[in-house]
Amino acid sequence: MQIIHLQYPAQQSLTQRAHIGVAGSGDLELLIEPSTDNQAYIQISTSANGFEEIWRAVFDRFFKLYSYAVKIEINDFGATPGVVNLRLTQAMEVLRDEQ
Repeated sequence: MQIIHLQYPAQQSLTQRAHIGVAGSGDLELLIEPSTDNQAYIQISTSANGFEEIWRAVFDRFFKLYSYAVKIEINDFGATPGVVNLRLTQAMEVLRDEQ
């Protein structure tokens, strides 16, 4: 089990929370809540060791599109980068619909 921490500057705030996905093989659980400052904090708990560079690339791309001050917790069970991107996009759709 590997735990990865990432941080990004943020320009927009959110007021809602979201829970997307499931903790199961080949998938991931994504929990998002507002951050109290102008930063985005990501904590990834993954069963696949050695993929920090790939996780960083996924989030670099994500935060170019969505610069929200959030705390994201991911419980990963072997999700591919495509599944990660899908879950992040789903979370943004849920959060925008609720605002």
